[in-house]
Amino acid sequence: MSTAPVIAAVDGSDDSLRALEWAVDAARRRAAPLRVVHVRQYAAWGQADVLVAAPPQVEGDPVLDDVHARLADRSAETAVEYVALEGGPGAVLPELGADAQLLVLGSRGRGGFASLLLGSNGLAAARDAECPVVVVPRPGRQVHGEGPAEPGPRVVVGLHADSPDEATLAFAFTEAALRGARLQVIAAYPWPVQTWSAPGQLVPPQIDQSAVENETRALAEGFLAPHRERHPEVRADAEALPGDAAGHLVAASKDAELVVVGRHRRRLLAPARMMGSVTQAVLLHAASPIAVVPPVPPEG
Repeated sequence: MSTAPVIAAVDGSDDSLRALEWAVDAARRRAAPLRVVHVRQYAAWGQADVLVAAPPQVEGDPVLDDVHARLADRSAETAVEYVALEGGPGAVLPELGADAQLLVLGSRGRGGFASLLLGSNGLAAARDAECPVVVVPRPGRQVHGEGPAEPGPRVVVGLHADSPDEATLAFAFTEAALRGARLQVIAAYPWPVQTWSAPGQLVPPQIDQSAVENETRALAEGFLAPHRERHPEVRADAEALPGDAAGHLVAASKDAELVVVGRHRRRLLAPARMMGSVTQAVLLHAASPIAVVPPVPPEG
């Protein structure tokens, strides 16, 4: 595995401590070092988007002191480094992904509005970090739909059959292999499809839904084939489902180990980093931890 660290962002909140536990387990599975980072917020008059010239001393940071005490009897699991930084967390956290294999944080930190499902720091990190970002939600999120058809560990990944992202699939297969889990691949297709025949009139198209479903499943199976060859130990089940992709992924998150979604590629007319509506909806509503995977940079 890569020797790049797994980074856990902590701020003393219960949300960040849950994310810390997830990060400890992820580092152990990857045989990777763990880096615990506390970003101290600048004062109101400071520049929130600029790092200080040198990071402050870790000694005397109560947040890191508490984490150090929590992990003191687990030092044999993985090597741990403690880092204190100053700046705006929404700007600093995404930059940490430049030399990490994974960035893990809670869905909300200190100071967030109680009604928010996802804090601004988590949103910024998931949108901008160069490495995969895992957001660990608060327990008790309710999702609609039935539970898994069979017991056992399960990782869920969303597949866009029209434009699959290889980085997302590769991450999902690797995570399933690390966890000894089944991989549930959800490929949603738009349905019902309607066309305009005249102003104000919608007519159902002459399209066979079963044909669309079969084509979507066939495309998904083709995209999965090379990943199955690299991970023969992973059982990957492709499902072609009609309608809302976000709704299907959120429903599948019930009792899942992880839900994996991709981040939008940059485009010529939209060069800014974006997540997309499906990814954002999954971040807001999924019951399990969510991994947001950045796309592979285009060649050249």
